Amino acid sequence: MENFNAEIKREDQRTTLVLKGKTESYELILTEDNPNAVKSIFNRLLQELKKGAFSFVLIDEKEDLYQQISKEYITQLNSELLSVYEELKDYELLSE
Repeated sequence: MENFNAEIKREDQRTTLVLKGKTESYELILTEDNPNAVKSIFNRLLQELKKGAFSFVLIDEKEDLYQQISKEYITQLNSELLSVYEELKDYELLSE
């Protein structure tokens, strides 16, 4: 299983969790409520998952609310990715 980095990008008007995948980065805006954007990113991650299992590791030194939210989000995301990967493997839907 590969590990990819995730970082928090803090700006004046918005804060973003950046998931750096193998070929693409995925940006989740933490300061907006946009469920469709989250679904879109998750669907793109599922496409990548067909090529092999991976997880994300948060790289962030600043201890604040965004870090806590991001840690929990990544924990849940990694759990979901592993579960979906196992299902893809069971149904022989992997590209490997």
